[in-house]
Amino acid sequence: MTRALSNDLRGRVVAAVAAGQSCRSVAERFGVAVSSVVKWSQRYRATGSVAPGKMGGHRKRLLEPHRAFIVERINQTSHLTLHGLKEELAARGVKVSHNAVWLFLRREGLRFKKNAVRP
Repeated sequence: MTRALSNDLRGRVVAAVAAGQSCRSVAERFGVAVSSVVKWSQRYRATGSVAPGKMGGHRKRLLEPHRAFIVERINQTSHLTLHGLKEELAARGVKVSHNAVWLFLRREGLRFKKNAVRP
């Protein structure tokens, strides 16, 4: 991921647009994309700042608060499937995808085999 351009450049671009120049001419003059000029101008009008927003980060884990419930259901029911667990979570008001349930179980090291007797 590339880093954000400097606030100095952003400020000069926004000042040129505020002075009445078109976004296209400002973009050509400073060597940036027209879309960047438009977005920086919009950000300045909305917030009063040309500073970039936060880049990257982590998404919060939706199933973490329900870990106790998930472990209990896996221990209680030997024939539980991923889709079944997803439906039970939906009944509790937690809307997640089948893949989110799978990734949570894999990350937590929780496994349940429907047929544990077979080698």
